[in-house]
Amino acid sequence: MLMRRSAGEKLFDWSNAGFMIMVSFITLYPILYVLFSSLSDPQYVVQHRGLIFYPHGFNLDAYRMVFKNPNMIQAFGNTLFYVAAGTAINILLTSLGAYALSRKKLMLKNVIMFLIVFTMFFEGGLIPLYLQVKNLGILDTRLSLLLPTAISAFNLIIMRTAFQAVPESLEEAAKMEGASDWSILFRVVLPLSMPVVAVMILFYGVSHWNSWFMATIFLQDRELFPLQLILREILISNDTSSMATGVSSSDQMSIGETIKYATIVIATIPILLLYPFLQKYFVKGVMIGAIKE
Repeated sequence: MLMRRSAGEKLFDWSNAGFMIMVSFITLYPILYVLFSSLSDPQYVVQHRGLIFYPHGFNLDAYRMVFKNPNMIQAFGNTLFYVAAGTAINILLTSLGAYALSRKKLMLKNVIMFLIVFTMFFEGGLIPLYLQVKNLGILDTRLSLLLPTAISAFNLIIMRTAFQAVPESLEEAAKMEGASDWSILFRVVLPLSMPVVAVMILFYGVSHWNSWFMATIFLQDRELFPLQLILREILISNDTSSMATGVSSSDQMSIGETIKYATIVIATIPILLLYPFLQKYFVKGVMIGAIKE
């Protein structure tokens, strides 16, 4: 039998729902503002002050100019490469390290874990990192953005804990069938830990997609610049003249504002499209990797 709810309980639920709707709107509106501004008439965006709730004078000129710019297209391709190659390297090396550290018979396991955790709190700094990259001969190359961040200590610990949750009986059964450690990792442990792997892909992928600082330190060749670095230059230097080709100087300022918004949208949409496919694994993967029974 269902119990009738009091007026106070109903009021409390409605208040919670209203509050969460307000918080959601406050969180979502900055994204919508950028989207609506990028699709609005440039003159309106420059002259308008205040909130924008829909595109005014629907206009796609900013997007056309962004995609016509060779620097943006090349930077977008570079970022896709860094995300794909970097995430693959991250997952491979993190999986290998986590599997080794999850084995009970590993010698000096506690010492190795202490050294790994130590790096989470103390690091050499930017100058030793730069000198190391330079001495390795990978300065101003794509590898300078891939190898220094090949493994995250935090992600390694999460994946190690997830691997420890895999029943030992499965490993023993695989060994009885003649499976090596490589086979156990790739055919037993990883398939059973796919929620954690999906979370790691999300963590590493978003990190590579948003990365710009390492590129400013290690890269000088503009042909290797990622999208976020080009976007940063546009927003900080306030110079969109290279994109606003074929536009009169009087209109460059107005179209320049919408170009900025368009570049932000283009840099954000791929992650927004990817996240829903991995979101169902997110909570489960983090909980599996963070808690050991």
